[in-house]
Amino acid sequence: MALSKDERERFLAEPHIGALSVSAGDKRGPLTVPIWYQYSPGGEPWVHTGAGSRKHRLIESQGEFTLMAQRLEPSVRYVAVDGPVSRIEPATDEQLVEMVKRYLPPDKVDGYLEFARREHGEGVVIYMKPEHWLSADLGSV
Repeated sequence: MALSKDERERFLAEPHIGALSVSAGDKRGPLTVPIWYQYSPGGEPWVHTGAGSRKHRLIESQGEFTLMAQRLEPSVRYVAVDGPVSRIEPATDEQLVEMVKRYLPPDKVDGYLEFARREHGEGVVIYMKPEHWLSADLGSV
């Protein structure tokens, strides 16, 4: 059964590991990778990735991408959203901290931030204007 607008937006706002997909061009399947993402209901989903990474380059050249989140318990539920890129900006340290705090337990945040600042280099934040939604909760079937 498809989710209502409110249900799908609330679900996407939860900290699921997402799957990001973007066309990789002719004669290639799409690049599909797990990713941390951020979303607030009614807003634009965004992802943080390395500046110049394959994800960054493909999303910039294609101008659109898909984000999908799912769970298995207490029922199988998923939300997929796709749309055009609304903007790509240099990532800030505040965005990095926000993302890490979303996904990691408090006792792991500082260590990961130290590692990421040292090892990951410059980042970008890519925002999507959500246009198409696909969702379901299979618990009611």
